[in-house]
Amino acid sequence: MKKFYFTLLAGLMLVSSIVSAQDAKMKTFIDQLMKKMTLEEKLGQLNLPSANDFVTGAAASTDVAKKIIAGKVGGLFNIKSVAKIKEVQKLAVEQSRLKIPLIFGMDVIHGYETVFPIPLGLSCSWDMDLIERSARIAANEASSDGINWTFSPMVDIARDPRWGRVSEGNGEDPYLGGQIAKAMVNGYQGNDLSKNNTIMSCVKHYALYGAAEAGRDYNTTDMSRQRMFNEYLYPYKAAVEAGVGSVMASFNEIDGIPATANKWLLTDLLKKQWGFKGFLVSDYTGISEMIAHGIGDIQTVSAKALMAGLDMDMVSEGLLNNTAKSLKDGTVSMSRIDDACKKILEAKYKLGLFEDPFRYCDENRAKIEVFSASNRKEARSIAAQSFVLLKNQNNALPLKKAGTIALIGPLADAKENMGGTWSVAANLSKAVSFLTGLKEVVGDKANILYAKGANLDADAALEERSTMFGKSLHRDNRSAEVILNEALEVANKADVIVAAIGESAEMSGESSSRTNLGIPAVQQDLLKALLKTGKPVVLVLFTGRPLTLGWENANVPAILNVWFGGSEAPYAIADVLFGEANPSGKLSTTFPQNVGQIPLFYNHKNTGRPLNGPWFQKFQSNYLDVSNEPVYPFGFGLSYANFNYSEIELSNTNLKGNQTLSASVTVTNNSNVAGKEVVQLYIRDIVGSSTRPVKELKGFQKVNLKAGESKKVSFNITPEELKFYNYDLKYDWESGDFNIMIGTNSRDVKTAKVNWVK
Repeated sequence: MKKFYFTLLAGLMLVSSIVSAQDAKMKTFIDQLMKKMTLEEKLGQLNLPSANDFVTGAAASTDVAKKIIAGKVGGLFNIKSVAKIKEVQKLAVEQSRLKIPLIFGMDVIHGYETVFPIPLGLSCSWDMDLIERSARIAANEASSDGINWTFSPMVDIARDPRWGRVSEGNGEDPYLGGQIAKAMVNGYQGNDLSKNNTIMSCVKHYALYGAAEAGRDYNTTDMSRQRMFNEYLYPYKAAVEAGVGSVMASFNEIDGIPATANKWLLTDLLKKQWGFKGFLVSDYTGISEMIAHGIGDIQTVSAKALMAGLDMDMVSEGLLNNTAKSLKDGTVSMSRIDDACKKILEAKYKLGLFEDPFRYCDENRAKIEVFSASNRKEARSIAAQSFVLLKNQNNALPLKKAGTIALIGPLADAKENMGGTWSVAANLSKAVSFLTGLKEVVGDKANILYAKGANLDADAALEERSTMFGKSLHRDNRSAEVILNEALEVANKADVIVAAIGESAEMSGESSSRTNLGIPAVQQDLLKALLKTGKPVVLVLFTGRPLTLGWENANVPAILNVWFGGSEAPYAIADVLFGEANPSGKLSTTFPQNVGQIPLFYNHKNTGRPLNGPWFQKFQSNYLDVSNEPVYPFGFGLSYANFNYSEIELSNTNLKGNQTLSASVTVTNNSNVAGKEVVQLYIRDIVGSSTRPVKELKGFQKVNLKAGESKKVSFNITPEELKFYNYDLKYDWESGDFNIMIGTNSRDVKTAKVNWVK
């Protein structure tokens, strides 16, 4: 055993010495380079303009190109293809004075040309290996096409579904969000950034952007430090712990100071307390937008951002054009300019760009890697595992490939919408509609009939706002009555109706906040009319956020939430509808009854007057008109299989110090089909020096059970899972009683109690 440890120690020491040597070599190279740089060239490295996707052959004549040649640009984004990137990189490494290469970024949010489910959908897989694979494939495709930096993952905790960007994140829970943050960073960056099939990750939006007031995008955020640390900051910290190479500052203010210029946030917490070693970039025009926040003119806000710890300026060019003046008047320091410049150069060095500026520009590799058959196959499998079966009354699903199936709804033949929001690299000419995918999967075994049935919304202007970026639903300008009657004629010829209803791809996402979260009225009218036919109806729900589905849950026999499943979504939906894939997704966010309940999330705290017993109780915390409960709780999701949970088995009920508690349940698949179940562990600290949530997710395992099979699922719990930030922001645990809960979702759990003392 001693020999093993000595060998292990020697190996670790060797790795450490290699890393130290590499760091020393990088430091020497960058120090020597920076000695040659003028102030203007250093500020140029901090400048990140948008490329606006240069036209090949005309790049050299643009204003941005002139700045590249002058050494006034550190990187570019919004440019795609090896040919364009190679052309622009040549300007930097052949025509600028110091030949410093550019870094090329893109919003590779949930895939490159092979598009995976929107991040909210991916999070519902609760499968970290699957999520990491999606990021690995995205990195492989993007890097083969010249990209070496992605503005992903977005890990903002979001508890207000009015905020459209809930679609880009991982839901409401910090623990789940943290695990996903690590998986995404690992998927993008791998274990060696200098490899040409990895890309640098940028975690965003730091911080608290998901708590924008009123769910209105770009709005202000205000909360206590204790809530920040316990409920919102962990996913960002998890990304830092995973070695993320860059961090993006958020638009919102924190404690009265915009995040882009918040020294406590950017330097004291991120760089000093958490030890972040990468570089900090603003969001799009994040610096210049601080003028509207009301903290100064462009020179003032630029100086504040730089001195707060920001390293790179996206689009505003405030650092490029104003910092020399601020240096003269003493509002910025040369040491801070040097530090910011050094961070950008280090990133380029780690990406291997100084060694080979064109290492990501292999046109032959791009032809093989991008949108390959193997990537699409993986995307189809991943999409199927992100779908959440919300209702399946009397086993309405899966369907049989037989008879006549009516596919009706505005999302049925809307191929550009399948990828969802922020699928910026997708080639929409290769997109496939749900109708086409369903027909291909069914083949000649069933007859598929189609009708649109309704427009997205009765309001044409609202539909136009919700179908941007080439994702039109091709509005039908006939009357709603004519469109509906046409659908009913089709429905009456069918044995079963599949209703493709919900949001369009751009009805959620950035700048897509909504105050009404119901299915648009014209689509709900269609759904009601289809139900009146007496035919079985399956609702295939497209959405980028939790919707208010109280009526639908009460009246529609089967509801399959498919989010926006990516480029292979149509095939994956068909796979699940016909039982070739068994749905295993679980909600990562709560679905409220109505907007009036928002914010509604599972890990809330009790009041002094919690509702005890049935709703309604006067002088207890509840509503006059609806119960406190959601339509679907966090962690909820059905399967074609049925799973039964035993009572919890504990290794001990009285623990002391750093002992480990084992908590187990036996899960049985008591159906005749195999299925996957996400077994969820929650803990409640019953009494604390600060009030604690009614439950908190602390672990989960996704298990695959054959028909009739039972498995014992165990969680090892240590005091680490009991820690929280107290009133003084000390991270520790406290002695006392704890409820240990294990179940199929946050509502339906088995419970056991333990006492744990220090």
